[in-house]
Amino acid sequence: MTGLIETTTEGRLGIITLNRPEAINALSGPMIAGIVETLEAWRGDDAVRAVLFEGNGNRGFCAGGDVRAAREYMLSGRQAEAEAYFGAEYAMNALIAGYEKPVVALTHGAVMGGGIGIAGHAKFRFTSMQSRFAMPEAAIGFVVDTGVNAILARALPHRALAFLMVGIPVGPADAFALGLTDCVVQPEAMAGIKTELVVASEAADIETTIVTLMQSEGVEPGEPEFCEAADALELVFEEATAGQVVHAALGSGTEERLGTTLLTRSPTSLEAILQSHRAARSMRGIDDVLALDFALARYLVAEPDFCEGVRAVLVDKDQRPQWSPADFGGVRVEAIREVVAAARLPEAAI
Repeated sequence: MTGLIETTTEGRLGIITLNRPEAINALSGPMIAGIVETLEAWRGDDAVRAVLFEGNGNRGFCAGGDVRAAREYMLSGRQAEAEAYFGAEYAMNALIAGYEKPVVALTHGAVMGGGIGIAGHAKFRFTSMQSRFAMPEAAIGFVVDTGVNAILARALPHRALAFLMVGIPVGPADAFALGLTDCVVQPEAMAGIKTELVVASEAADIETTIVTLMQSEGVEPGEPEFCEAADALELVFEEATAGQVVHAALGSGTEERLGTTLLTRSPTSLEAILQSHRAARSMRGIDDVLALDFALARYLVAEPDFCEGVRAVLVDKDQRPQWSPADFGGVRVEAIREVVAAARLPEAAI
């Protein structure tokens, strides 16, 4: 297959390459469909014993989902198509997370949003020392999604919430500390690792061979500076609402810069992110988390902040969104809680 994704096999390794470098491999609907089709075909193919995800282009592995397309759907009154896009993406995330064969992610540069939704759910996750991870949804009036809450449920709550709510890019040391990657490697080692993964696909014990490869190629990523800054705000992220979190962060007298950044984010998004992450920590597994993601995506995509945030950050790029409501006093906290509560019912499904 050529085009937006490229698929090939080397040895007994199936390779899926994201191939939209001009958009930092942002995931379009056809890309998602192609990934799902390929994974389904390889499930029963004995010639493929493991799967590798990588991204073309120097700028990064994947900058996220194609939210500009979702915005266009909303502006033209096609909400069902926007919802279908997110539903298909989350179904892909579930497929990767539960895949029967070992899935490996080899990431570099930008690993954001839907990029973490692919790489984060892989069983074996290598990333370059030059990578940058982010979930920037609060900056575009949306909610953290793609099942990332299931991954970050294993991190310290205040670190996870700081990463998700502030939404700024962090380096590989923080990604490792948050549990978003397993192994940090030097950029020049990436090509050799791919070659070794092909060799590993032929090994009697693939998974042990990959672990050995991680042990031999992994380097110390350094200090997790963002996480350490978040540690100073541990009690701040225990506040009941997003408005209270931001107020407490601004008045903390320490790491006030994080509070200042929070103040620029969509108040509605911050409340949805806070509630969804806390709910995800008590859920049974990835399917439940993705069901919650879908419920909140349907809610947030219809709110004015989504179209406005995507406009300000990705379309006009003036970085000056006009949020509605502009302050936390207008956020419909109870409405968001109702969406979260309904999605947690046993019958909730994508």
